[in-house]
This record gives sequence, structure tokens and C-alpha cells, in this order.
Amino acid sequence: MEQEIQMQNKKLNLNHKRTCKCGKTHINCLTPKEWLKNQIALWEFFYETRDIRDREIHPAVFPIALPKKCIELFAHKGELVLDPFAGIGTTLVAAKDVGRNAVGFDLGKKYVDFAQKRLSQQSLTDETKQIMICDDAINIPDYLEEETISLCVTSPPYANMLNRPRLNKSLRGDKRINSQFMKVQQYSNNPRDLGTMEPKQYAEELGKIYKKILPLLKPKAHCIINITDLWWENKRIPIHIYVIEAMEKAGYELRNTIIWDRRNLVNGAGIFGWPSNYITLGTTFEYILDFWRPSK
Repeated sequence: MEQEIQMQNKKLNLNHKRTCKCGKTHINCLTPKEWLKNQIALWEFFYETRDIRDREIHPAVFPIALPKKCIELFAHKGELVLDPFAGIGTTLVAAKDVGRNAVGFDLGKKYVDFAQKRLSQQSLTDETKQIMICDDAINIPDYLEEETISLCVTSPPYANMLNRPRLNKSLRGDKRINSQFMKVQQYSNNPRDLGTMEPKQYAEELGKIYKKILPLLKPKAHCIINITDLWWENKRIPIHIYVIEAMEKAGYELRNTIIWDRRNLVNGAGIFGWPSNYITLGTTFEYILDFWRPSK
């Protein structure tokens, strides 16, 4: 019966108000000492035992610590967090850990089902809610009221980056031949899947989705996008620049550019380009782009 009611009225009943006692002008619940630690624009994360690292489950996984840090920086306890491309629900797991409500969307039913299993394994005593929805991110306004989201954080699908045999060039020769070698790890064949699109079309469609999300954000609410550039046919494709341009066109303002230092996660790196073509190893870092909805 509850599911039938939900289908008739898609709007979700999720709390979006603070449950903390922070000052009205505070943007988070951090202490001054904790705030100071977060001012450095180079972030490093470590995987924990709960993290999913199996690419057979999802081709692009990231540690719980990444969205957790963003949530603690830009949302108060009890507020609402949105992940438009939630995948296997890592952002929602992080939100539950730190007492924030959250809703995640994904086109892939198998990912949504997996995320729901992850969330069911969490504590049953928490008063917050985390909900996964299997739907296109373009439809997010059908589910949420305007000015209810305090933070939007995601790692969107890679722009047509996985739709080719995986050569594992970032690994040394003897380590390239593993379970992922020569596999195509595309998310899906759905034409609405951003991961099937060429870079500029990808950024344009991303901008369209975020333009519809903008009214759902509270004024000055932050919007975090974790993105990486693409190396394709001996050319650097600056996807993070395309995304910044698309987001600004959609009405967002860029606030911070943060580098995710992934050197601690890169093991047994191979040699790229030696001796005639200098190529930096893209797997050693990613961009964490911080936007917000400008105040009225």
C-alpha cells in the first residue's frame, strides 16, 4: 500500500531541517579545530573495510570518506543531501554515518538494489532516512520540493571513458593482466546514461540536469562534483573544464577547486610515454569541484 501511494504522489517525505544547535550563520557543525584541518585544498582518502572496491560490482567506486568529508563540511545534522548519480549508494552510507537525511538516484536497477542492501546493513536506531530511487536524474524535481536540499554531492559517470577494452596501462606490464584486462566496463547501454556520451555532450547533459536541480537547493547550498579528465587517442580531454562551463551556464557559481590526491591508492604504476612523450599519470589525482547556488 505504501508503495502504491508513493507512485501516485512522488514527492518524498524527508526531513530537511537542522536537528543540531549550531549558530544560524554556520554552514556546518564543525569545531574551529576541525574547520582548520579542512582548509587545505589537497585531500587524501583511505579505503575502509566497508568500502566496495570490486569493479565487477560497479566500474567506478570511491571511498565512503570522500562524500562523508563533503557532507560534514556543507550540511548540518538532520539536513537533506542529494546524490543525482548515486551508483551503489556510497554517498547515502556516508550520510547515514553522520546523521544526515539523503536521497540518491540511479538509472541502473542492479546498482539501486545493491545500495539498498548496503543501507539495510546499517544501524536501525538512526533517526535519519536514506532512500534510493531508480530513475533518470532529469526527473529529480518530481520527487523533491524547492529549497529543501542543503548539499548535492556526487561522482557522475565517466564521459564515454569505459566504453573500450581496459588496457590497465597505469600498471606495470606484469600486473596489467588481471580480471579487468581487456574488459569493457560500461555502466549500461541506456542512451540516457551519461557514461555513453562524448565529453562535450556529456557536460551539456550534466548542465541540463543540474539546472533542474538548482531550484531544489537552498540559497548558498553547495554542490560537489568529483570528476576526472580523459586521455583519449594521445590527447588530454579537459572534462573538468567542460563541466565548470556547463555548471556556470546552468546558474551555479564555482567556489573551490580541490584536488583528490590519489597517490596512496596507485600501486605498481607503469611507465607512460618514456622516452619521447611526457604524460602525467591521470590516476594519481581527480578534481573535486565545489559550486553553490548563489544567494538571491
